[in-house]
Amino acid sequence: MANATYDEPHGMSQSKKAAASGWIGSALEYYDFFIYATAASLIFPQIFFPSDNPTTAIVASLATYGVGYVARPIGAFVLGHWGDTHGRKTVLIVCMFLMGFSTMAVGLLPTYQQVGVLAPVLLVILRLVQGFAVAGEISGASSMILEHAPFGRRGFYASFTLQGVQAGQILAAAIFLPLAHYMPDEAFNTWGWRIPFLLSFFVIIAGYIIRRNVDETPAFAEESEHGEVPKAPIIQAFKLSWRDMLRVVCMALMNVIPVVASIFGAAYAVQAAYGIGFPKDVYLWIPVLGNILAVLVIPYVGNLSDKIGRRPPIIVGALGSGLLAFGYLYAISIHSVPLAIVMSLLMWGVVYQGYNATFPSFYPELFQTRTRVSAMAISQNVGTTITALLPALFATVAPPGSTNIPLTIGAITFAITAIAAAAAWSARETYRIQIKDLGQPDAVPVDKDDYDRMRAAGSADAQLARA
Repeated sequence: MANATYDEPHGMSQSKKAAASGWIGSALEYYDFFIYATAASLIFPQIFFPSDNPTTAIVASLATYGVGYVARPIGAFVLGHWGDTHGRKTVLIVCMFLMGFSTMAVGLLPTYQQVGVLAPVLLVILRLVQGFAVAGEISGASSMILEHAPFGRRGFYASFTLQGVQAGQILAAAIFLPLAHYMPDEAFNTWGWRIPFLLSFFVIIAGYIIRRNVDETPAFAEESEHGEVPKAPIIQAFKLSWRDMLRVVCMALMNVIPVVASIFGAAYAVQAAYGIGFPKDVYLWIPVLGNILAVLVIPYVGNLSDKIGRRPPIIVGALGSGLLAFGYLYAISIHSVPLAIVMSLLMWGVVYQGYNATFPSFYPELFQTRTRVSAMAISQNVGTTITALLPALFATVAPPGSTNIPLTIGAITFAITAIAAAAAWSARETYRIQIKDLGQPDAVPVDKDDYDRMRAAGSADAQLARA
């Protein structure tokens, strides 16, 4: 049995509250992040970057999407340090307010026609704030849930962080759908697009109410009681865990799949310059349906990772979704909405979730409690920052009028997912290591039979708590 005070968290109630906190916070943060992504693909080229050359406008708009990721490593250093020195709960509330208010401000911005070049400048500044804020969300929420979860159930509970991310994306696209469908183009381009940004105010309130009711994690509380909270967790993280941080950087390159699916794919399918001509409202159903399926799949994959380990789902998810990217882009190129939807459901909704549902437990399990938020935030955000520069690169190497777009972009995508799979393969397995031993290279995992018994006991306790 567990032999440290925080190996078995202090009751299922806090495990559930932590999971709910991670879910709502991630839903808010990624609702905000992805309404921007949607607008950058569909609306912003026309209202913030008017140009006689439509390719220039598309590249400029997609580049502002990438700017949000440029701020993420900075946010990771600041917010990761805060999470490891002041606690997981505090940093998550800070992240939520920064993201929410910067998103609302985007909805109030003047257009290029109204104030000229000041409009895209303000847009870039707010995008930087968004990127800074989101940098601490996944690492903070994953660490909080992991440290509250019962042993043997960490993969299942931590997966709710990413279920919230997918739910936020569904909400983002679902709000754009009726607006894009029912509003006249002139009204939508003038003020209709602002509505989703302003609505984030209501989610901020709901998120704050939930997050303030979650206790600080037992693991961090014990570090604090023993005076073991480091003054410079970032330095310790690089000293102790630089190899695993490098692995996480490489695995985080898997963000290329949502980039291909929802950012470049949207521009390729919708922007007139590419000549595909998918209607905006029809195309928006592709990420909605893919994410609905992902919301259903994620808890099952998280639970599976508690049974067979973290590495197998990540490796299969990486290589499989990389291969399916060819089919998805090909479906768009032949103007087939039904085939594009099917390929999206397979690539993004099912196979990619092998990675997506597992990394919220695998990443924090690679690091010690005292440096967990910093190490995960920095390495994950460096990786995602690299992939966020890809939409503009894709639009440059495969601009409107070029041939073999599915083959060109598909090959780049698969090469990146292969790097992520190799990084996961090289990492140590963590699912049977107790929380006090996580991050220790010589940690001995619990015997499989003992682990299965402890996991079954944890599941039984959860069922009793629900009764």
